[in-house]
Amino acid sequence: MDVILATATPSVLAVKNASATIPIVLVGVGDPVASGLVASLARPGGNITGLTIAAVELSGKRLELLKEAVPNLTRVAFLWNAANPAQVPQWREAQAAAQELRLQLQSLEVRSSRDFDSAFEAALRERAQALAVSPEPLINTHLKSIVEFTAKNRLPAMYAGPEVVDAGGLMSYAPSYGDLSRRAATYVDKILKGAKPADLPVEQPTKFEFIINLKAAKQIGLTIPPNVLVRANKVIR
Repeated sequence: MDVILATATPSVLAVKNASATIPIVLVGVGDPVASGLVASLARPGGNITGLTIAAVELSGKRLELLKEAVPNLTRVAFLWNAANPAQVPQWREAQAAAQELRLQLQSLEVRSSRDFDSAFEAALRERAQALAVSPEPLINTHLKSIVEFTAKNRLPAMYAGPEVVDAGGLMSYAPSYGDLSRRAATYVDKILKGAKPADLPVEQPTKFEFIINLKAAKQIGLTIPPNVLVRANKVIR
């Protein structure tokens, strides 16, 4: 095996534990430094390099866009996996952004599939006015039920992937995964030609996609302000 291409933090950690010599190209990892995958973005220092999705930085940006889409918003529930160490920096960044935006941020912590129903109940109990969903493998397996919950309870929601909006979610803001995949291929090519992962800096995303589903907005009685609509890369009507 010449190169391993791995996505998401848990998968990359598993591959790293299996081999310290085979070059690994990561894609879709939120914070490879905090997760212990690389020493630094500029100098990875081991057998791993690739592309981060800048999940920590984007936690605040998603709250900002959610606030702009729902101008009277004051209370937001933040859904995250507290059992995933990579999620902790995202929660902290969301807290800092919420303070700047004058939003009350409710922590909706899940650690297993059994926790989602109680998390939904907590959001309703605390009268959350919107939901911000962090990108994480456990959470991603429950996106259908999250979309159904927000639609049923007329809650605006911000997601971290375009596929959720295509499936009925309201909004998403995320790196362009198509662009990340193309750039990952260049990493594989360089390594196959002799480059060492330790010498290839981990890159952050440069292209982003903001997608809005107006059908979902109409379903929950939300009118997206024109100044927000014009910033969307794609609008589903």
